[in-house]
Amino acid sequence: MTMRLPLCLPRIDPFLLLTGLTLALPRAGRGEDAVSYKYEDYREAGGRIAVQTQSAQVEKDLGPDMRIKVEGTIDAIAGATPNGQPAPAGTDQVVLVQMHERRKAWNAEFARQFPRVNVSLGVANSRESDYVSTGWSLNTVTDFNQKNTTLLAGVAGTDDDEKVFFQPQYVKKRSNDLIAGVTQLLDPRTAVTFNVSWSRATGYLADPYKLVQKNVEVFPGIFLRTTFGENRPADRDKWTALAAVNHAFPEVNGALDASYRFYHDTFGTNAGTLDLAWLQRLGGRFILTPHLRYYDQGAADFYHYRLDDTSIVPVGGPPNPRGVFYSSDYRLSALRTFTYGLKAVWTATDRLQFDASLERYDMRGKDGVTSQSAYPRATIVTGGVKFSW
Repeated sequence: MTMRLPLCLPRIDPFLLLTGLTLALPRAGRGEDAVSYKYEDYREAGGRIAVQTQSAQVEKDLGPDMRIKVEGTIDAIAGATPNGQPAPAGTDQVVLVQMHERRKAWNAEFARQFPRVNVSLGVANSRESDYVSTGWSLNTVTDFNQKNTTLLAGVAGTDDDEKVFFQPQYVKKRSNDLIAGVTQLLDPRTAVTFNVSWSRATGYLADPYKLVQKNVEVFPGIFLRTTFGENRPADRDKWTALAAVNHAFPEVNGALDASYRFYHDTFGTNAGTLDLAWLQRLGGRFILTPHLRYYDQGAADFYHYRLDDTSIVPVGGPPNPRGVFYSSDYRLSALRTFTYGLKAVWTATDRLQFDASLERYDMRGKDGVTSQSAYPRATIVTGGVKFSW
């Protein structure tokens, strides 16, 4: 698992579009010092992967023009996951393997407001038993047109070291990201956001724990079921375009937050994400947010549920960047996911805020070949508290 610093254009909170509603927001939302804690439990059905995440964050002003934010995270991961082998004959259950891992991560961001631009610098580090990721980011945000228009330009990068069982030393993976975008306030109730981003990853991009399977003829008419490590390209370019709209409905004390994201990469994957959320204020201190996210993805060019029906002859050993490429990782297949849930935020006092959410995550394959048992269904429970001063 890798950690990536956020590189995105700030979205305008729909409630900030209305002066009356803004006054009821927590004071920490207006740049005050704050400390927060969040717990999340992600649990797949059928004894699959479970992840428990605890994180704490501190935000502190360092004068009228400077601010720092530091966050620490601990993940505990355990459960069964597909290893890439197809379901054996007579069953539709793909082969699962047990895994367990513990990840410790931290990230920090320092922001400085200059007369015409806000500059923020971020650094991050994530550590697992076999993976170390170090990242950085630099974002600049400029307001003009009487602060009705916001422009963002950002750059980020990671340098990762991964330990794989067939290599005596760590293997390298690096990535670089660029983003540019604009948020425009159309009227006191409506804001739109557009941004585009590009990312390039190079180095070891395969998953050392994922296998492909093929029946290999060892003697005339005699076949042996054999597994090999997957082979992915050693570079990957990604392009993403996002369009979003926030619109407040003061007559019902609510707001709509909607976005669509299109994604394409050099693995041959095209994907789209539609995200909808309704923010409903109930009284002066309670916000209820039902939301729905739909994600649709095409398969990577080199994805195969099994290799028996192909002319590919896999080769043992480390990945070969010259090809031929092949993977049976279900995450590279044609699939769609639905995520839906409900979030509640209660501002108990001007300084104390609580939040809780319950989500359902449902992934289904759509190629008609990959066994549906490869795809997870999960329940996600999150709770948090924030204190500001």
